[in-house]
This record gives sequence, C-alpha cells and structure tokens, in this order.
Amino acid sequence: MVELSPFYQELITALNRGLVMSVALIIPSALSGVAIGIAAGTLRSFGSKTVRRLGDFYAALFRGTPLVVQLFILYFGLPNIGIYLSPYAAAVISFMLCSGAYQSEYVRGALLSIKRGQYFGAQALGFTNFQTIFWIIIPQAFRRSLHGCGNEIIYLIKYSSLAYVVTCMELTGEGKTIATEYFRFTEVFAIIGLYYLALVSAAMFLLKKLEQRLYVPGFGK
Repeated sequence: MVELSPFYQELITALNRGLVMSVALIIPSALSGVAIGIAAGTLRSFGSKTVRRLGDFYAALFRGTPLVVQLFILYFGLPNIGIYLSPYAAAVISFMLCSGAYQSEYVRGALLSIKRGQYFGAQALGFTNFQTIFWIIIPQAFRRSLHGCGNEIIYLIKYSSLAYVVTCMELTGEGKTIATEYFRFTEVFAIIGLYYLALVSAAMFLLKKLEQRLYVPGFGK
C-alpha cells in the first residue's frame, strides 16, 4: 500500500473537507436558483407591466454585476445597515440570486417558444390562465430550458470557488491555504482542478439522466 507524504496527507484531508463545504454550497444554491429562475421567468413572461419591469430589473442587476461584488456587498456591506450574514449564508444567497437571474432568461425564452395554440387549446378545455401556465405551459417550457438550466448549474459549480473571498472555506479556499503554507501552488491547484472536474462530471451525468427521464418522443423537434 502506497503511503502518502505528510504534505499530500494534509492536502487531501483539507480538500476533502473543502469538498463537503462546496457540495453544501452548490446543492441549495442550484435548487433555489432553478426555483427562482422559473418564478422570475414566468412573471417576466406573463406578469403585469409593473411585475415584468421588476423582473427585468432583477435579472439586469444580477447579470450585470460581477458575482464577487455581490458577495462583498452581502457579506461586508449589509452590516452597515445592521444585517449580519455568516460567510456560508452570504455565499448561498449570492449564488442563488445570481443563478436565478440567469435561469430566468432560459426559462423566459422557453416559455415564449411554446406555440399559442397550446394556450387556446387549454382555454377551450376550461383551464384558467393560472392553470394553463402552471399545468400546460411550464412543464413543456421546462423541458426546453433544461439544456440552458443545466449549463448554468455547471457554471454554478465553478462559481462556488469564489466563496472563499468571504472566508467560507470551500474547496479552493482550503487548497489555497495549503498551497500558501507549502508554497506548492502548481500541484495543489492541479489537484483542485481534478476535484472540480469530478464534480462537473457527476453533475453532467445526473443532468443527462434527468433529460432522458423527461424526454418525450417528437417534442421539441
């Protein structure tokens, strides 16, 4: 059995600890981001004029500013008005709001791509506007937006590496600490890259399974 040197033993232990934190950041951020994206995308497509403008402002704000700036404002700026967030809470809220803004664009595009005949057919069957959108339009649009939403989740996995700038010690933060202590940046960050590659590969596998499960023959062609 190969015995690792003290450097690699410490590195792997730290990276595994960071991996747990990264997963704890990614899962709630991704699920909340998708939920916010569906809600915001639907309101931007079918809401009143005022609601659409509010939705557009939200999307423009979070898509138009760097994620690291949003992190700094939530963690370092909010205490100025008496709101204190833990590093973990600041990171998750930033990630889900930013991801939700991008997801809303994918969802909105998919919603608007559904043919008007679907609306008229549902109305003819006695569906209300809410029932038509919730039961007829959104399920079809979700299938069409799945590729874009899945791509955003892949980005989110990599965005999570920014959490260490607000002292949330995820994978990159743990690795950077070890790299600085031993001054062995190339080895450490190469191994960190492999960890992220494994995370992204796992996410792609799950998304592929979801696409296969939701596949409807002939739909979208």
